[in-house]
Amino acid sequence: MYRYDAYDHRLVAERVAQFRDQTRRFLAGDLTEDEFRPLRLQNGLYIQRHAPMLRISIPYGMLSSKQLRKLAHIGRKYDRGYGHFTTRQNLQFNWPRLEDTPEILAELATVEMHAIQTSGNCVRNITADHFAGIASDELVDPRPYAELIRQWATLNPEFAYLPRKFKIAVNGSTVDRAATLVHDIGVHAVRNEQGEIGFRVLVGGGLGRTPMIGYVIREWLPRAEILNYLDAILRVYNRFGRRDNIYKARIKILVKERTPAQFTRLVEREWERSRGGAASVPDEEVERLASHFDPPPYAVLSGDDAGFRAAVADNRPFGNWAKRNVFAHKVPGYAAVTLSLKKTGVPPGDVTSDQMDAVAALADRYSFGELRVSHEQNLIFADVRQSELFALWGELKVLGLATPNIGLLTDIICCPGGDFCSLANAKSIPIAEAVQRRFDDLDYLYDIGEVSLNMSGCMNACGHHHVGNIGVLGVDKNGEEWYQVSIGGAQGEGASLGKVIGPSFAAHEMAEVVSRLIEVYVERRHDDEHFIDTVRRLGLEPFKERVYAAAH
Repeated sequence: MYRYDAYDHRLVAERVAQFRDQTRRFLAGDLTEDEFRPLRLQNGLYIQRHAPMLRISIPYGMLSSKQLRKLAHIGRKYDRGYGHFTTRQNLQFNWPRLEDTPEILAELATVEMHAIQTSGNCVRNITADHFAGIASDELVDPRPYAELIRQWATLNPEFAYLPRKFKIAVNGSTVDRAATLVHDIGVHAVRNEQGEIGFRVLVGGGLGRTPMIGYVIREWLPRAEILNYLDAILRVYNRFGRRDNIYKARIKILVKERTPAQFTRLVEREWERSRGGAASVPDEEVERLASHFDPPPYAVLSGDDAGFRAAVADNRPFGNWAKRNVFAHKVPGYAAVTLSLKKTGVPPGDVTSDQMDAVAALADRYSFGELRVSHEQNLIFADVRQSELFALWGELKVLGLATPNIGLLTDIICCPGGDFCSLANAKSIPIAEAVQRRFDDLDYLYDIGEVSLNMSGCMNACGHHHVGNIGVLGVDKNGEEWYQVSIGGAQGEGASLGKVIGPSFAAHEMAEVVSRLIEVYVERRHDDEHFIDTVRRLGLEPFKERVYAAAH
């Protein structure tokens, strides 16, 4: 994984010192709340419903065991003994004291971590495929390019005060596991007719109050031009993006109002001014960055491990876990393992400090001391020997991290909601738990098959409810918490936005509502048809009729 150079170390150390002094001046009354707000946001510090929240950057989801141990220590010393992994591949602490945040940032710096640009109107944490470097369908490892973009974006003065927050995702595989279509910019590796690898560039995706699927504005961009082209997009946005209305400030609104064709012309014109210029990326720089992501010292193994296959056949619980949580690896004899952070009764994405320490130890033992964070709020060991999967499963079970539900209905994506966030209209966590308890029968869960359920506590859509096969949005109705339900959303290359089925529901109705939706699917699906396929074939009406007939 990427290691800081002298410039990185100096930059982060300077930011820690600056924020330490800014916090001191605020606590002494020398800075007003309005003056301090942009300074704390630049360093990932929010003021939430009950306490500050500090968001830690995990670039493109890569973590070392040493870094995870530091996060465990911070959670134990400065918070309440846990952290929350987010849909942006970051980690949030929900209970730090304001006066402790400079010390937390200083501790993070000792393991090459920070909270810079995890909030504010700037380019946020760059995300990427959590199977980067190991997927058999990969055209190019996206991590060197994600790191290149991270360095370009970090404290870039030209883009430090954008009209609104800005999110970029990079995908290097034929399958889009980075949700590039619902980002402000999606960068997707493709081959041209000559077989050269470049990038398809999408702009104007995003969720929130006005959800949109991104538009392709360039089918193939030479790799060397990636930063020049990003410069062009951001300059057009900086010049024409609205600053008078926070709800119309995202680039997706600009693309829609200008039309994708006109926006593309503006970007292409801007790009022609800088094409081949100072921001062009020579092959040597890509190779330098790629050297940080050299493969670990894999053993030479012979394909599928016989012991693993025998254990799958002989042990049904292990077989269930292997089917749902173990994924193919391009190196013979290895596999990737997803650690489910969706055990029933635990808020989705939450991990205790004790679990973090234990996971760090397992990463050292089983996966070369590294792990990944997915935007589905789970953790991944990318490089596990198949022969060691049974032993790893046993240890993960003890930790409560072996729930065999990846990609299934209880693998819920969920923001912290009204339990923590001051922006939320309703709680998310109790609804997620109610649904998980309703579908705790693994046999039924497996019969249902792949269904994504995404939940947000407000229109900011931190839980990505718009692209859940089933989406749940918390709404305020006369001061009470209610929940709006949509179906038909999806992420990936076939991304779509869910459609609201009708009036909202009370909290106590939500598990039954989801159950009724699933009943329609089970009754009317075709063979080998996933929930999303049935929704697209039947439309909303059969689902709507069942839910509201039962409700009334």
